[in-house]
Amino acid sequence: MTDILAHVFRTFMSQTDPRKEPDVPPPAACSTLLVGERSTSRSLLLLAAVTAASQMDMRVMFFTQTQIQSLPVSLQKCFPSLSPESLKKIKFSYPRTLEELLQQVAGLHESTNTSPTPPSLIIVDRLEGFLFAPAADSHSGFHPGERSCAAHLSALLCDTATFLTQVLQQRASSSAPCRVIASFQPERDTGKDGGGPSATDPILDVLDRYFMVRCTLDQDRSYEATAAGLQEMWHIYLSGTGIREDSCTKDCEDKPGVAQEWQLFIFPDGLMEFKLV
Repeated sequence: MTDILAHVFRTFMSQTDPRKEPDVPPPAACSTLLVGERSTSRSLLLLAAVTAASQMDMRVMFFTQTQIQSLPVSLQKCFPSLSPESLKKIKFSYPRTLEELLQQVAGLHESTNTSPTPPSLIIVDRLEGFLFAPAADSHSGFHPGERSCAAHLSALLCDTATFLTQVLQQRASSSAPCRVIASFQPERDTGKDGGGPSATDPILDVLDRYFMVRCTLDQDRSYEATAAGLQEMWHIYLSGTGIREDSCTKDCEDKPGVAQEWQLFIFPDGLMEFKLV
């Protein structure tokens, strides 16, 4: 089964793009870190969750600190006739602190004893909201620093995905393997000229060791984007060890570390479309 984000990009490709079915293989199924502006990252996470549930028959576990009252306009445009049954496959959980998130992720190991179908997609919205919490919020005593917390959480997410993959395979589920997608916005600007590994954000460096694919968002503020009548235009750079060599596009040969580049168009009415560069 293709990587979730790659499936999303292909599903909602621009109608004006002549390459309806790109001949570039998608990245291998693995853990993905979405790096960039918070609201756009959250829209992509929700789009991935709804696509996985409605089109790929996957159960999704979505962790976020912010209550989700309704789907964004962009998702309503992408899914004009979404069925309530599809939304029931997405379980939202609202941990307030890093400790609560760790407990709930670890609890997925135990839930397999009572749940007929464990989740095959784990999503964590805004890792920085958990990792940069004030130290006074911590009561566990294992908080020596943010980098250690980032490593601990990332390792637990990857270990849980591996465990759930084994459970899904034992139950002969077509939803295996289990994947992880998380979003993160660095505190400082990490450079936007190709989505390469950050040399300035120590937390991002730690996360890159655990997440096999990085998906970097870079907003295009040029005149061309404005003249095209777009509300927003974003460049999406895919990089990391989880991308096969045959997934690389020729246009990215001049961008070290970047294997694929996509563009995200957000129109004034909220519609989102993607284009392979």
